[in-house]
Parts: sequence; structure tokens; C-alpha cells
Amino acid sequence: MAVSLDELNLLAELTKQRDNRLSKDELLGKQYEGAHRLEHIGLAVPPELRRFEMIANWNRVCVDSVEQRQRVKTFILPGEDKGSAVLREHWDANNLDSESRLLHRDKLIYGRGFVTVGTNEEDKDHPLITVESPLELTAMVDPRSRRISAALRLYGGTEDAPDPVYATLYLPNSTVWLEKKAGGWAEWDRDDHKLGRVPIVMFLNRRRTGVWSGESEMTDVIPLVDAAARSLTGLQLAAETIIVPKRYVLGMSKGDFVDSAGKPLPVWEAYFGSLWANANKDAKVGQLDGADLTMFHKTVEHYAQLAASVTGLPTRYFGQTSVNPAAEGAIRADESRLVLNVEAKNDSDGDGWAWVQGIAERFRTGAWPLANQIKTEWHDPGTPTFAQKADALQKMHGGGPIVSREGSWDELGWSDARKDRERQYFQDEAQDPYLARLTAKESADVVADVTGGGE
Repeated sequence: MAVSLDELNLLAELTKQRDNRLSKDELLGKQYEGAHRLEHIGLAVPPELRRFEMIANWNRVCVDSVEQRQRVKTFILPGEDKGSAVLREHWDANNLDSESRLLHRDKLIYGRGFVTVGTNEEDKDHPLITVESPLELTAMVDPRSRRISAALRLYGGTEDAPDPVYATLYLPNSTVWLEKKAGGWAEWDRDDHKLGRVPIVMFLNRRRTGVWSGESEMTDVIPLVDAAARSLTGLQLAAETIIVPKRYVLGMSKGDFVDSAGKPLPVWEAYFGSLWANANKDAKVGQLDGADLTMFHKTVEHYAQLAASVTGLPTRYFGQTSVNPAAEGAIRADESRLVLNVEAKNDSDGDGWAWVQGIAERFRTGAWPLANQIKTEWHDPGTPTFAQKADALQKMHGGGPIVSREGSWDELGWSDARKDRERQYFQDEAQDPYLARLTAKESADVVADVTGGGE
């Protein structure tokens, strides 16, 4: 089937947008993996010694330290005060506890991530929610509505022929599947869903007004990682060449390196024996000390401190540790910038996940919910200090409680499923006949004490 001229124009524009970003995205992926090659001027490290390159992959530290603290807790529908069981079903049915981590990681690496929502042919009650690769998918955004007006996914290339051979064009009322033929792109399927909007949500990292591409979380630390890697590479070379002390001997001649029969000694026998223990009274033996590598250590430590300053991560995340582990309170203070950074990202990503759930509800019910009013709740991104928190909650729940039992569970970060189990445990205990007899006996003992034992 023929593709319309407007659709071809969108296809060309989105393809160009994707191609313009591809080389940068591929480099960001290598930098996250620590697999990129360093740039050298060739003085300290000749080309033949590039095998000694060593990278301290702080890029991965910056990404994973944030991503590991982004854990969705529950979703609350407008007008409700507790987590929605229906939205939690959408989440669980698509394994989003694990899949959401892929989205958060992609967004932090490339500056953007995508989630698509569609009909689930195998389970109509639970729409299909899929995390898509930003290397394959690109989108255009309407700046007024701040929604995606069109999106394109290119895929199907191989290692030998990397150019994509399949495409999916997402439009507000249609989804078009295309295949590359000899004469260009040809349509092979279409779904006129009449949804009224593109069923894709884009997540942006470090979003700025009017900019719809996002920025990698590694941007500030990449130059420092490369600088530290050059120092570490120099350290590797020094360890191989100038760190071992060199010994020398003066005043010896060829005749000093023969055995009792007058034959020349093997080289290693001469080096380890006769060279240093000889009968030549004119010989002078000495040693040149190996190079001091402290400057390399201090340089790397300096770069680690700079990396901590620009990322907000504690210096211990970059290998700068003390002898004694920090106390819980000190850890919380040390991670304050990291926690604030994660909370800011949770605010933005929470809106995105709310829209994902809104589109899923549209597919399930046929009606649009107030998706922008769905609230996403997250687990506490701070380092868990369970003992302190539990102790504080116990005191607040004690005499003259300030926090209810349910509120205490919320503060402890328990999920709705865990709360349901605890409620069932309390109910089972209340109905347990053995506990009931114990309670009755305790009540009788109290009455007996008050009445003087019934006398």
C-alpha cells in the first residue's frame, strides 16, 4: 500500500533527526560501558603502547548510583487516598519493576527514554507497556501541548548491514508499519486506532525549556574520566618501565664473566651472580632507585574529588575511602545532593509514568482518565537507616500516637501488597482461638486483682 506524501515527509524528517544523534548516542553507550578509546597527543603514550590504557569507569557510577535509587512504589488515582490496585496490575503485568530500570538507565545515559503503550492481544484487560530503545526511536514534540505529535522507530538492521529495514510510524490516530523495498519505504500494515494522541511517552533527563532532547547524566564527568584514565595509563606504563630499581656496575671487564674453565657465563647467571659478587677490587656496584609514583595517585585523587563536586556523589563512590566506615547520620548528610537529585528526577519521571498509566487506562476502558492528576509515589531514595526510622516511628506510635499504624507502614516504605499481608496477619491473630483464650485469661486476672481475687 502506498504511503501518503505527508507521512513520507515525517518519515524523512524523523530519520534525519535520528541519524544526527546516532554517532553521539553510540559514543555515550561506549562511555557508559567504559569501552571508548582515549584521545592522546602521542607524547606520553606512543600508539604501540595503547594496550596499557586503563579507565576508571566513573561514568557508570554516576548513572547507576541514581538509577538504583529510583524505585516506583505505587500509583494513586485522582480523588483516592491509597494506591490503585488496577494501575498496580498494569505495572505488574508488564514486569515494570525490572523494565522501568531499563527506562531510567537509558534516560540517564542518552538523555531520553521512551515507553510505548498498545493493545495486548493475549490479555485485553492489561495493555502492553514496553520500554523502547532511544537508539531506535525518535519523536517530534508539539511545544504547545508538550505532547509527542509523531514518532518513528527504525529497526531490523544487522551487524553486516546496519541500515534499518523496518519502520513503525506513530501518529495521533494511526500506527503505520513500513518495510524498505527497492523503491523506498512501503506500507505493509496500518492500525487506525483513532486514539487522538501518539501512544508514546518520552522521558527527558535534565530537561530545559524548549529543548526536547535531554542531556546525559555523564556529561559533566566524562572529561574527568578521560583525564583520570590518562593518568592511570601513565601509571601502568611507569609500573612496567621505571618503577623497578636499576642496578649498575663499573670497572668490570669481559674477563670477569667467565667460569673456572674460561668459558663465558650465561647472561642470567652473570646478572644474578657474578655481576654483584665478584673478585674485581676495582669494580663499583650501585643502584638507581625506582620512580616515585605518588604523583599519579594524587592526580587521580584530585580528579575523583572534582568528579564528586560536579556530580554530587560522595567521594567514597570514586574510591576515596576512610579507615572507619561513616555513621548512619553522616552517610545521610554525605548523600544529600544525590538524594535531592534523585527526588528531582522522580518528580519529572513520575509525571511520565502517570501518563503511561493514563494511556493504558484509555486502552482498557475506552475513556481518558485525568492522567495528569495520577500521582506516582516513590520509595525513599536515601540510604536506608532502618533502625533509626523504626525507632522514631515506634516512639511516635507509642503513648499518645502521632503516626497511625498505616502511616508507620508508609514511612517504612512498605508496598501495598506488604500492607495487605500485615492486615491479614492482624485479622488472623484476632481470630486465633488460642490468642483469644489468652486474652480472656488476662482480662479475668485483671478483674480478680481489682476485686481482691473474688473474695
